Amino acid sequence: MKNDYYSTLCVDRNAASEEIKAAYRKMALQYHPDRNPGNKEAEEKFKEAAESYEVLSDPRKRELYDRYGHDGLRGNGPQGFSGFEDIFSSFGDIFEDVFGLGSGRRRSGTAARQGSDLRYDLKISFMDAAFGISPEIEIERFEKCGECEGSGAEPGTQPTVCPTCRGVGQVTRSNGFFSISSACPQCHGAGRIIENPCRTCSGTGKTNARKSIQIKIPPGVETGSRLRLSGEGEEGGFGGPRGDLYVFIHIEPHEFFERDGNDIVCRISIPMTRAVLGGNIEVPTLEGTERIKIPGSTPHGKIFKLKGKGIPHLREFGRGDQLVQVMIEIPTDLGKKEKKLLREFAELRGEL
Repeated sequence: MKNDYYSTLCVDRNAASEEIKAAYRKMALQYHPDRNPGNKEAEEKFKEAAESYEVLSDPRKRELYDRYGHDGLRGNGPQGFSGFEDIFSSFGDIFEDVFGLGSGRRRSGTAARQGSDLRYDLKISFMDAAFGISPEIEIERFEKCGECEGSGAEPGTQPTVCPTCRGVGQVTRSNGFFSISSACPQCHGAGRIIENPCRTCSGTGKTNARKSIQIKIPPGVETGSRLRLSGEGEEGGFGGPRGDLYVFIHIEPHEFFERDGNDIVCRISIPMTRAVLGGNIEVPTLEGTERIKIPGSTPHGKIFKLKGKGIPHLREFGRGDQLVQVMIEIPTDLGKKEKKLLREFAELRGEL
């Protein structure tokens, strides 16, 4: 007597298709033969789960089973394990979890491969980061071989079909009743053999070359900002697209300004008398100088804000601010008369 399909998958008879699918996935991962080598009991449970899912995932077969049980499936039920290919192909995630290979279906021909991504580290000045720059950079990357036009074969010859995988690029191995595919060991997934490699590229179809690229660095970038240049990476394989180029930004420190987000910070030294009596000072900015009024009795370390004089926002309108911190200088080279006056001042304030 065959087991009840619902009981096999541990689901209710009114279970939705997604619930049935999830239950099958759980059992397939638990009892798969590759996870239980030599365990006949696990293999049987895996077969039962697959058979149950084949019926319960098909609305017509499920209806027949619900009405008439196993007898209703005569001529309409599971067709043996050779009929499971469509079931397994719908569970690519299961087989990636078990093998890291996908569903194991044979592919029909050599697959195009995207080229590798490249990284370029670019160092720019503080001012260039603030206002943007369009530098030209030079990278080294693989280009299609001009001699063989990327085929890898010596001009006048052609690659031949791999005799092991017959051009598919994959071979299939069996594990009991179950088959799974992997890259062909002879052609390494290419599906072809180059008997007469191109002397220029040694059969790779690619040559190393230097390429100059004009890039645009927008205003407001920070150290660690990354620009992606689509299609500027390595040459793809078998007609595949190029990879991408990632430009990582590194900003050199400035001798006067420091950055805090989109604000810039600077420190200005002023005489003690200016701090006490007040007055005006000239402050360098990113775009020239700005006059700031220092009120009397300004304490050491006080911060003045120049609104909109900071770094432009990278993805928004507007700019940050410039924060000016005043540092009061204490004179160290006082003459006799200056010391006398300061002493009189201190006596007037009761500080001596």
